[in-house]
Order: sequence, then C-alpha cells, then structure tokens
Amino acid sequence: MFYWAAVFFIIAIVAAVLGFSGIAGTAVWAAQLLFLAGLVLAVAFLLLGRKPPLS
Repeated sequence: MFYWAAVFFIIAIVAAVLGFSGIAGTAVWAAQLLFLAGLVLAVAFLLLGRKPPLS
C-alpha cells in the first residue's frame, strides 16, 4: 500500500509541475488515503499479530 501511495505522490508532483492542478490534487488525495490506510493496517497487524499458545 505504501508503494501505491508513493506512486500517486510522484504522479501528483509531475502533474503539479506540468500545471495540471486538478489531476495533482486528486493524486495527492489518493496518496494520502492509501498512506493512511496502510498505516492503520500496519498498526492493526502489529497489535493483533501472532500470540503464543495458551497451553
């Protein structure tokens, strides 16, 4: 997920440099959404990860 966030961020930078502000804004929004979703999932998997057996 972090990979796709980085890809959308790079797309946003290129679009902003070329003057496509609408595309840049949408790409930044997508990058932020994917980054936050990846961060939430990473924390959830960290907290709910493997636990030792209760035997």
